[in-house]
Amino acid sequence: MDTQNIYPEQQGQNPAGYQQPMNPQPQPQPRQRRKREPKPDTRARKFWRTVLGSCLGFFLANVIMIVLGIYFLFSVVSSINFSIPSNSILELTLDAPIAERSTNEMSYSLLGQQKSIGLEDVLRAIKEAEKDNKVKGISLNLTSVSASPASMEEIRRALGEFKKSGKFVYAYSDSYTQGAYYIASVADKVYLNPQGSIDFRGMCLQTLFYKGLIDKLEIDVDIVKHGRYKSAVEPYFRSDMSEASREQSLALATSIWGTFTEAIAKSRNISTDDLNMIADSMLIRRAADALQYKLVDELNYRTEYVKALRAKSEVSESTKITMVGLDDYKLAWDEKSVKARSKKVAVIYAVGEIIDGEGSETVIGSTSLCREIRRAAQDEKVQAIVLRVNSPGGSALASEVIWNEIEQAKAAGKVVVTSMGDYAASGGYYISCNSDAIVAEPTTITGSIGVFGMIPSFGNFLANKLGVTVDGVATNAHADALRGYRVMDEKEAEFMQNSVDETYATFLSRVAKGRKMKVEDVDSIGMGRVWTGKDALEIGLVNQLGNLQDAIELAAKKAGIDKYEVVYYPKKKSFLEMFTETPDADNQIEAKYREELGELYPAFAALRQMRHLKGVQARMPMEIIIE
Repeated sequence: MDTQNIYPEQQGQNPAGYQQPMNPQPQPQPRQRRKREPKPDTRARKFWRTVLGSCLGFFLANVIMIVLGIYFLFSVVSSINFSIPSNSILELTLDAPIAERSTNEMSYSLLGQQKSIGLEDVLRAIKEAEKDNKVKGISLNLTSVSASPASMEEIRRALGEFKKSGKFVYAYSDSYTQGAYYIASVADKVYLNPQGSIDFRGMCLQTLFYKGLIDKLEIDVDIVKHGRYKSAVEPYFRSDMSEASREQSLALATSIWGTFTEAIAKSRNISTDDLNMIADSMLIRRAADALQYKLVDELNYRTEYVKALRAKSEVSESTKITMVGLDDYKLAWDEKSVKARSKKVAVIYAVGEIIDGEGSETVIGSTSLCREIRRAAQDEKVQAIVLRVNSPGGSALASEVIWNEIEQAKAAGKVVVTSMGDYAASGGYYISCNSDAIVAEPTTITGSIGVFGMIPSFGNFLANKLGVTVDGVATNAHADALRGYRVMDEKEAEFMQNSVDETYATFLSRVAKGRKMKVEDVDSIGMGRVWTGKDALEIGLVNQLGNLQDAIELAAKKAGIDKYEVVYYPKKKSFLEMFTETPDADNQIEAKYREELGELYPAFAALRQMRHLKGVQARMPMEIIIE
């Protein structure tokens, strides 16, 4: 039908007699044009854009110039060998966590990184002060020392050696924690604020157990392990210690506490029985009690303590005494006095948990650590390598890769000696066992020859707590195994157990070869059990007790060299390198978690760690910090 004849008005026609329909179609409305606002002058816009861009560029340029200026000034100041005045006293204030190597001073002040005190700096300061004629003695300013027992042991021993020079060591604090008092007790005199106190109640090892939390969240955990004492996974499937774990923990605590009390008893001329009686009865409630039971020599305020330092230094009232802190004293070290020699001993730091790939200053990466070992092995001037291990373990595969790199260094003719710090357990012992010799502190935590695998399943948690479900397809029966969404079936559990057993067998063979022991003998002292360095010496897991310097001297002796230069790997990053590199967001986030969660942080960290434990693990079951 021709619509043009039905609605002729749409064609501009209106024939006579034609009636409009009852419901006419809506007529299109003429388009309304929006009235545009007049644009501002283009030249003005360009002008302000140029001005703002110039201001921003000027601001950024000034920030960069200020940072570079500070760096340049810091570099110039650091390069100057300051001379401290006569009648100086080295004041050691251990008020930050003690790590193997110190944080760059500018990195924590300008980049917001956490400050740490380098153990190497403390030990060297004590050694330098021993032969420095301008230093009369050492003053210990200790309240709470954040360090593991082995680090405390190294500092205390160094102070004892310092005293043999005839110079004095005094200690003062408003109050002492047990760790702080352990170090302070080596002093010639220990002072305490009259209103202060000493925490002296014995040693306790405790573990948080997360089974109840995991059950509430409906998280399933499949665990396979080899080693009766391998208790690192117990918190995820138990609510308390197993008998094996309780046995080894008590032995560990008893050994460490015994080392502490024996040293304190010798320094303070108090029997260990009396010290344990004081701890058991909680007899130290007030400062006067500490004086009565001979834990301290005098109760004085700091002003009187300073007078005692002056008297001990044998200087008149008119003579100025300078208290020199660790950071200032580091500037006085004459680096040029260490002559470059044709023969070197390389100290390679291996600090932190062990992971596959690249690491950092606080994490051992198999790729990065092997690169440092290879550098030292390829240096013709390096005659010996000292591997400084401070690690609770980690990836078994990464540990095997590092073990092999040490084998290659030995094949290249290098002597390799391991120096154990606070920890060298599980994977930490794995990378140490094939050294030509192992040196440990009496309170080093080592051993833990055992492995485990842990596969959490978050399927029920996601579905029942968050309403998230998982579905998919697979080409084969076990394609979706070990992905964290369902529990293992019998075949998969058997597969994981075989992997753990094979890794444990390899671990045993590496230790047996390195320590020249029978596999069955290693197995009898292995099974995941941890030992102190003192006990490890008796069962053949280490060669001698001592510190890093002892290990360096042993390595040089084995290499047949008497004059050598000590070089350190990896090279510490300068402030400029740290400023220009990508910020470590993970560490910043981690620090924020610790700050915000407080005592709840361990539970949070445990749940997160479950998700990131991949492959067979060789980890120790605990961390020990005595404050």
